[in-house]
Amino acid sequence: MKPTLPQGTRDFSAEVVGKRNYIFNTIRSVFELYGFQPLETPAMENLDTLMGKYGEEGDKLIFKILNNGLDNPAKHVQAQEDFAKILEGKSIKGLTERALRYDLTIPFARYVAMNFGQLTLPFKRYQVQPVWRADRPQKGRYREFYQCDADVVGSNSLLNEVELTSIYSTVFKKLGIDVEIRINSRKILAALAELCGGADKMIDITIAIDKLDKIGMEKVKEELSQRGLASNQVTTIENYLLISGSTEEKIAALKIMMGELDTGKKGIEEIEFILNFLPSSVTSQVSTDFTLARGLNYYTGIIFEIKAKAVQIGSIGGGGRYDDLTGLFGVPNVPGVGISFGVDRIYDVMEELKLFPAEVQTGTKVLFFNLGEAESKAAFLLMQQLREKGIACEIYHENAKFDKQFKYADKKRISYAVIIGSKELQEGKCVVKNLSTGEQTIIAQTELPNELFE
Repeated sequence: MKPTLPQGTRDFSAEVVGKRNYIFNTIRSVFELYGFQPLETPAMENLDTLMGKYGEEGDKLIFKILNNGLDNPAKHVQAQEDFAKILEGKSIKGLTERALRYDLTIPFARYVAMNFGQLTLPFKRYQVQPVWRADRPQKGRYREFYQCDADVVGSNSLLNEVELTSIYSTVFKKLGIDVEIRINSRKILAALAELCGGADKMIDITIAIDKLDKIGMEKVKEELSQRGLASNQVTTIENYLLISGSTEEKIAALKIMMGELDTGKKGIEEIEFILNFLPSSVTSQVSTDFTLARGLNYYTGIIFEIKAKAVQIGSIGGGGRYDDLTGLFGVPNVPGVGISFGVDRIYDVMEELKLFPAEVQTGTKVLFFNLGEAESKAAFLLMQQLREKGIACEIYHENAKFDKQFKYADKKRISYAVIIGSKELQEGKCVVKNLSTGEQTIIAQTELPNELFE
């Protein structure tokens, strides 16, 4: 049978892992610069931890795990009867009680709820782990992918939003990606729902307008109508989505539209606070986007989405405030705000724009040729001395012709060869060959550890 990969998953070669680690390490370094500490949670969570937290669209994309141990005929029959219900999106206790995590935010909220009494508040954590979604694979969208999250819980201060905006700016400047940091407020969207007849319209409105970039205005209007909104309400939403101009012009138009709605005024004030607090070097990257909805139900305040300017791809980051997320787990009134980086899409952007520095390619620096038992023993001792100095090196695995060993070095992009033949062994010397320039020198073996392998 020809081996294959599950759809939407990938293998990563050494070259790709090196580039991905460059992204991970850049993000981690900035997180830690801002006082965040690492956390890891299990790949799977109890199903009831995840279900109902991502809206109806998100719940459909959760990978459920079938329980094992269905080892007698009666249980198998029951499993077959229940399986159709599983495919409909229902959960059957005893058959599916766990699922792969859909994101890092809900597991984080569960962790905070379970450990709340021991945490120093505000609690600032970052998390770098894979997540899984039963999505349709396409460019920039995978079923298994990494997220890098930073969250703060236990603080209502908008300084947290200011800092998270700065983290986005700092990371993408370090990576060399020109981005647009889009912000909006769910409070403004809640006020829009009030204008359209009540808070019960909020989910229908956000799910529909979250698709604006993908399906366009007319399709959004169709979906709003299908979700039960009257024509005058759809017109109100269309007028909202058509607000344009500079940041100041958009905010002015929004203030007129929202009138005296307290929720809307509060949302506008929050956006103005962030824009006024940030230095101009960051605000030049920030744009107010009142069409931004982020279709996750748990967001309650400022929301973020990051777009790469030079590449046609989905968002490469996003997040927002979720003031009562831990209340879902029995610990109410714990405010929180967080952001996420989509590493797989960031990788694709950097590949397309050729932004990876040459030095991210780590690997063997020096190859010691194998020219016999006594020669390889001497080479091995010298190789260990280089390794102690932090120089990555290896010895060819068998006594072989020069041509074969040179070809091995070429295929692995090894920069230097150290050759100890019978003559060099007798004289206590070795040949050091720069494989990129072809230059070679003969030095004493005792001097090799002091050689510069750049």
